[in-house]
Amino acid sequence: MRTKSLKKNKINVVTLGCSKNIYDSEVLMGQLKASGKDVVHEEEGNIVVINTCGFINNAKEESVNTILEYVEKKENGVVDKVFVTGCLSERYKPDLEKEIPDVDQYFGTSDLPILLKALGADYKHELIGERLTTTPKNYAYLKIAEGCDRPCSFCAIPLMRGKHKSVPVEELIVEAEKLAAGGVKELILIAQDLTYYGLDLYKERRLAHLLKELVKVEGIEWIRLHYAFPTGFPLDVLEVMKKEPKICNYIDIPLQHISDSILKSMRRGTTKEKTTKLLREFRERVPGMAIRTTLIVGYPGETEEDFQTLKNWVEEMRFERLGCFAYSHEENTHAFSLKDDVPEEIKQQRASEIMELQSQISWELNQEKTGKTFRCIIDRKEGTYFVGRTEFDSPDVDNEVLIDASKYYVKTGEFVNVKITEASDFDLYGEPVNL
Repeated sequence: MRTKSLKKNKINVVTLGCSKNIYDSEVLMGQLKASGKDVVHEEEGNIVVINTCGFINNAKEESVNTILEYVEKKENGVVDKVFVTGCLSERYKPDLEKEIPDVDQYFGTSDLPILLKALGADYKHELIGERLTTTPKNYAYLKIAEGCDRPCSFCAIPLMRGKHKSVPVEELIVEAEKLAAGGVKELILIAQDLTYYGLDLYKERRLAHLLKELVKVEGIEWIRLHYAFPTGFPLDVLEVMKKEPKICNYIDIPLQHISDSILKSMRRGTTKEKTTKLLREFRERVPGMAIRTTLIVGYPGETEEDFQTLKNWVEEMRFERLGCFAYSHEENTHAFSLKDDVPEEIKQQRASEIMELQSQISWELNQEKTGKTFRCIIDRKEGTYFVGRTEFDSPDVDNEVLIDASKYYVKTGEFVNVKITEASDFDLYGEPVNL
């Protein structure tokens, strides 16, 4: 007698949003694998888990569209179940349940054990650092804290991620060692605010201490810092950066604006004078350091004068890396009580002006690199080029170094010395050299 074959469930995890979401998806996948589940990332699967972003309007729209896309696939019998987790689900769960009821279940950002249960898996507390990484094999994100205690008026992250909670140093070292054993050479430290690290656990800022411990991990060659807050920045971090060759001379410090009146309304706890002084200290203590920042234009009450102050300052500071976004009016944030009085077309025009200015600055800084040789990590091969990065560049957001694959062969995941032969505003072209 023929027995009916049982369809094996395959769980497809779809990730939207920032690097912190990538990390969360990798932890989820690691837990599922440990429970013997067949799990893939953004491939075909009959059970879908969508890890959403709810930060600003564009991200929310992308998340909703992705949910609707998979609900339609469910209706058409292409997938069997659709689960939604992450920031959008944390922030708008009742609305989503009402508006898109065909999703099987919604989960918040701290509901991992419940989500696993719904997927027929057990949450294993002993799994420190057991992740299924989705990034190229040579780098991985290391989330050192969750949540945020900062009162920024425009930001909804505390609503979605809760209060700041540091991960103990010992656990992070174990995780780093496991990543290194799997071939990871570069750790990208992430949190809502790296500089707050340790205050909740140790009653003092411990980022510098954590860095000193992480550089001891064998196999890790680069450590990169993402998302530092300018107010109360622990300057001992700069000393460690200067002394330790493993720590990239790079920092991502979102500054948002520089006009004093806007900074005050944003509740950033700093001024133009203090911020400028801090950045000058960065460059003085760590010569050659690359500073990446993010700015917001079109915040409520931003006048033409405020914008010109920001634009002039960008020209003066000559940031190595910069991103600019139009303000998004977010419910339940402090700034939501203010009138969103800058027209959308003005917001977009201001963002374009800043990025045009930055493009010119980046082009000029890149021209200075031609003829010089840099140690690069090769992330991937794309089309006719091998694509790498210098220590001054983070994946996905910064400059890339392109090597002509028809002329040269380099191994992905390895470090290579590359002589820069040509430079555009956001890309470098080079050839491998033996030193």
